[in-house]
Amino acid sequence: MRRIKKFFRYDNAGILYILPAMLYMLFFVGYPIISNIILSLQDVTVMTINKAVKPFIGLDNYKLLLQDTVLRTSVYNTFLFTILSLIFQFLFGFALALFFEKKFSLSKPVRGLLMIPWMIPITVTALMFKFMFSSNVGIINQVLQQLHIISRPIDWLISPKTAMASLIFTNIWIGIPFNMILLSSGLTLIPVELKESASIDGANKRQTLFRITLPLLKPTIESVLILGFIYTFKVFDLVYVMTNGGPVNSTHLLSTYSYKLSFGLFKYSQGASVANILFVMLFLVSLLYLRVTNRKEEI
Repeated sequence: MRRIKKFFRYDNAGILYILPAMLYMLFFVGYPIISNIILSLQDVTVMTINKAVKPFIGLDNYKLLLQDTVLRTSVYNTFLFTILSLIFQFLFGFALALFFEKKFSLSKPVRGLLMIPWMIPITVTALMFKFMFSSNVGIINQVLQQLHIISRPIDWLISPKTAMASLIFTNIWIGIPFNMILLSSGLTLIPVELKESASIDGANKRQTLFRITLPLLKPTIESVLILGFIYTFKVFDLVYVMTNGGPVNSTHLLSTYSYKLSFGLFKYSQGASVANILFVMLFLVSLLYLRVTNRKEEI
C-alpha cells in the first residue's frame, strides 16, 4: 500500500487522470482494430461465422481483393471524391473567410447562417440533396430547365457519369463552413499592423494576399487540408443514403464497399480487409498531421 501511495506522488499522479481515457481507447478503439485485423486473416462468411474455430487463410483475402475491379474502382473513387471535395471546399471556404474578415453590420449573423450546412446531420443533408437531384421532382432539374441550360431532366443519381459529380457537389456544400471557420480563426491571428505597413509601403491587395496572408496562414492551411482529407476520406453515410454505391458500383468508396462486402454479401473477412486498407491510409495521413502540429509547436 505504501508503494502505491509513493508511486502516485507528485508527477506520477497524472497517470490517474489519463487512466480512464487509456482504458476507453483500449476497449473502444484498440480492441476493434485488433479484432478487425484478425478477422481479415480468416475466412469468415455466413457459413462459418458460428464456428468455434474460424478458418485461418492469412493474406488470401488481400490477394483476392487485389484482383477485384470494384475495389480498384472504390480506391479511385475515394481519392477522386476526396481531392475534388477538398479543392473546392478550401477555395470557397477561403474566399468566404476573406470576405467575412471585412467589417460590416451583418457579418456575424450571415456567417452564423453559413454554418448551418455543417451543423445539420449528414443523413438529413443526404436525403435533402437526394430529393433535389431527383429526375422528376428535383428542384435542380427544374431550375436548370427554366434557365434553358438543359432541355430535359437529367438522371443525376441514376447515371454513372453524373452520380459521382452529385455526391462531390453535396459534400462540397457540407464542408465549406468547416473550412471557412477554421481559416477565419487563422486570419484573426495575423497582426493587422503587418497589412497596414504593407499598404503604406504601396502593396496592393494581391501582393498583401500572396506575400503576407498566405505565408502566415500556412500552418492553418496545412491543418485544414489534412483534417479535411481525414474527414472526407472516410465518408460513408452521405454515399450510402444518396446512391448506396450505385449505379453499377460506380460511386462506391472504400467505406461503402467494406459495408457492402460485410453486410450485403456477408463476406465478413473481405469487408474487414477493405476496412483495414482504409485504416492504413488514414493512419499514414494522421501521422502526417501529427508531424505538422508538432512542427508548429516547436516554432
